[in-house]
Amino acid sequence: MARCFFCGKKTMFGNNVSHAGNKTTRKFKANIKKVRISLDGKLKKIKVCTKCIKMGKHVNFSFHS
Repeated sequence: MARCFFCGKKTMFGNNVSHAGNKTTRKFKANIKKVRISLDGKLKKIKVCTKCIKMGKHVNFSFHS
C-alpha cells in the first residue's frame, strides 16, 4: 500500500451510498507521486503525497517518471 514518506497519508476506506441508501465499500486513495530527493548527499526515490509537495516539506527534489 502506498504511503506518504512525510505525513504517512495512505488509502482510506468508506462507502458509496446510492439514492436508495444502499452502501458499497470503496477506497479513497491518496495522490502519491514518486520523487527523487537528496538525503544525506545521496539521491533516494521516495513516495510523497501532492499536499506535502505543495507545502514544500522537502527542498531538493525532481519527479521520477
